[in-house]
Amino acid sequence: MRYTEAPERRAHLQRAVAADGYLSSADAAERLGVSEMTVRRDFRTLEEQGVVRRVAGGATAPGGSSFERRDAVGAAEKRAIAERAAREVAGAATVAIDAGTTTQAVAPLLRDRTIVTHSLPVIEAITRIGSPGLVAAGGHYQPDTRSFAGPLAEETLRSIRCDVALLSATALDDEGLWGTNVLDAAIKRVLAAQSTRVILLADAGKLGRVAPVRIAGLHLIDVLITDRRADAGLLARLEAAGIDVKLAG
Repeated sequence: MRYTEAPERRAHLQRAVAADGYLSSADAAERLGVSEMTVRRDFRTLEEQGVVRRVAGGATAPGGSSFERRDAVGAAEKRAIAERAAREVAGAATVAIDAGTTTQAVAPLLRDRTIVTHSLPVIEAITRIGSPGLVAAGGHYQPDTRSFAGPLAEETLRSIRCDVALLSATALDDEGLWGTNVLDAAIKRVLAAQSTRVILLADAGKLGRVAPVRIAGLHLIDVLITDRRADAGLLARLEAAGIDVKLAG
């Protein structure tokens, strides 16, 4: 996709940031067929207009990412991924659920096991369905992810062993998992370390992208559940790296 006219290009950038909550300069440049310098200039102009906020490596929606906005993007694919994830964790007694719009969709499907989480939407979902067990980690509340993080949350999570962790990420490429929030990235690493098996839930729109905060290398993941729109070449490389790739839908 190539936009040579600046107004059309900036309109596309604004829509992309609004839809995903975050867009990296490198990813935008590749999508639009322009240089990263051009994208950075566009982001600067859009920031002056008050429609995006520039951050390291890209731009976010003004005031940060909107959890609700992200939740509405790719809803059908997320539901399919959540259903596949629920089948994948069958037999696990204790499941850790990360903060994310895809991971939260799994919570209502897990009625008969103990859930460990720092995600407020997951906590709310589990209390509504009356799951037999819930371990909730509190700490510093982050509105952009609707979750708790920081030393208090990490200390709670380090005291629990889980059979499986369901993680989310802003982006996944050949080098590993990426996010936009340092505190959230630290929580993901703790959940992975405390779990026997780690499953990443990521729709195709997150694959091959980049984000400013490195969460971990590919070694962190045992299984990737994505949808059928995913790039076959990248999936082959991930499988070659030892990840069990499963397609939902």
